[in-house]
Amino acid sequence: MPEIRKSTDSDHDAIWSIFREVIAAGDTYPLDPDISCEEALAYWFQRGAHVFVAEQSREIVGSYTLHPNQMGGGSHVANAAFIVAKSGRGQGIGRAMGEHCLNEARRIGFRAMQFNFVVSTNESAVKLWQDLGMKIVGTLPGAFRHPTRGLVDVYVMFLQL
Repeated sequence: MPEIRKSTDSDHDAIWSIFREVIAAGDTYPLDPDISCEEALAYWFQRGAHVFVAEQSREIVGSYTLHPNQMGGGSHVANAAFIVAKSGRGQGIGRAMGEHCLNEARRIGFRAMQFNFVVSTNESAVKLWQDLGMKIVGTLPGAFRHPTRGLVDVYVMFLQL
C-alpha cells in the first residue's frame, strides 16, 4: 500500500508530471489538455485546499486535493480531485487515496463529499466511488466531450459524512 502524506513544495514537479499525464489524455477531466504548469498547480493548490500525495517505493504515484465544494453556505460540503500515474494504476492507489480523503474530510469537519463532474466513461472511478459509499444523485446528459466516444454523460456524486 502507498504511504499517503501531506504535500510539500518539493512535490510540485511530481504532481505536475502526473497531472499533465492524466489531463493530456482528455478523457476524465474537463480541463484544457494544454493547461500550463502554473495554471494546473493553481487549480490543484487552490485557496483552502488540503493536498496529499501517495508514495510507493519512494516515488510519488498519485495525489489528491480536498477543499470546500462551494464558499459560504456550501462550505460544509467537500469536493476533491484525484490523479494517479499510469505506472501506478490498478494497484489500489486510488482506493487508498479515496479512503484517506474521506477520513481527512471527516477529520476537518466536512459534513458531506460531492463530486460535481465524474465522467460516466471513467468506469473505474465511478465503481471506486460507489464502493466507498458515494451515490449518483444526478446525470448531466452529454456534458463531456470525450476524445474518442463523443458526447458522454457526467455524474454528480454525493456522500453524507
